[in-house]
Amino acid sequence: MPCSQKKARLLLKQNKAKITNYNPFTIQLLVPTGETIQECNLGIDSGAKNVGFAITSQDKVLIKGEIELRQDVSKLLTTKRTFRKSRRNRKTRYRKARWENRTRKEGWLPPSIQSRIDNQINWINKFMSLLPNCNLIVEVGKFDTAKLINPDIQGEEYQQGNLYEYENIKSYLIVRENNKCQFCGKEYDGNGWHIHHIKQRKDGGTNKVDNLALVHEQCHKDYHLGLLKVKLKEPKDYKETAFMNILRQQIFKRVNCKITYGSYTKVDRNSLNLDKTHYNDAIAISGIKKVKENPEQLLKIKQFRKKKRSLHEAIPRKGRKEKNITQKRNSKNTKCSNGFYLNDKVKVLDKVGWISGFCNGGCYIKDIEDNYITLEGKTYKQVGFKNLELICHNNNWQYGMLCVSSHE
Repeated sequence: MPCSQKKARLLLKQNKAKITNYNPFTIQLLVPTGETIQECNLGIDSGAKNVGFAITSQDKVLIKGEIELRQDVSKLLTTKRTFRKSRRNRKTRYRKARWENRTRKEGWLPPSIQSRIDNQINWINKFMSLLPNCNLIVEVGKFDTAKLINPDIQGEEYQQGNLYEYENIKSYLIVRENNKCQFCGKEYDGNGWHIHHIKQRKDGGTNKVDNLALVHEQCHKDYHLGLLKVKLKEPKDYKETAFMNILRQQIFKRVNCKITYGSYTKVDRNSLNLDKTHYNDAIAISGIKKVKENPEQLLKIKQFRKKKRSLHEAIPRKGRKEKNITQKRNSKNTKCSNGFYLNDKVKVLDKVGWISGFCNGGCYIKDIEDNYITLEGKTYKQVGFKNLELICHNNNWQYGMLCVSSHE
């Protein structure tokens, strides 16, 4: 069970314990202490972007924190697919198509969803492996997306959708907008309609009719040339609700735990007089009835994209001294320099951060909140190696302690 730093140092110095894990720091006793095991509870507030966790025992909060999940997997895969398609179109344009030969395994999930689900379950298993006699309670979400869009939906309407009895998307939009352009407000001008994405695909927009606008061809050209200034209301995004429904099913299959829902968590959190945060939700989920001790610091765990497989830049940078006749790309993704590696935990002028990238003669340092650490009185972000003090090498996770007041 958790102990003070002083007690841990004394046990290690007297050879009564050994280190089994550094993140989170864990020791194992080497002397017999009897058969008494303190019961504890692990509360998990699952989510699509952040996961709250809290370990409680009796009326004490032993540790609390948040895990920040990666949100860039889908965007990176889209970029990779774009460059791959372009390269194969240039280099192997006569190759026979093989995409129809590939099949997906049963239970396949998109990589962006699979990554977040696996990370949450891996952390649950890691906490459970460190805690003896621990009760696990996980909050999950169950959402009816169709009901969120249309609260009055019922019966057969679930099977019909927005395009029911319409020939295509354009005919639906013409009826929805009364044959008027959403940019200028005028009716059909005889030059054709254009279907415009309100939130662009590159920014995460979808092809759903809620994200489509009916505009004149000329208005659409003027809009992208900057001659027409119009701001349309972006539709609500229901990607996270879909993710939570998938996560709930995966937890049922892969985790042996008690299940709770947000409606119960809200009542328990209010009874404990706690603010609405992920880690406070986890405290309420753990089942604690009264809080006598609550640490002022929380553990922030964040994933870092360390292994980048691309070898060169996609677009050659400007400012070359000579013409780039051979289309040579600048090398990128430097893994180490001057004895320092990516994601190393370092100290810069009494500030702790992690190396996020390298440059000539230095590197870039970010703190756990993703803010650059710069030298005092300097405006540039680069930090020289002579100003760094190595704390430890790291894998692709970052661990930092934050004060609760500053985090809120």
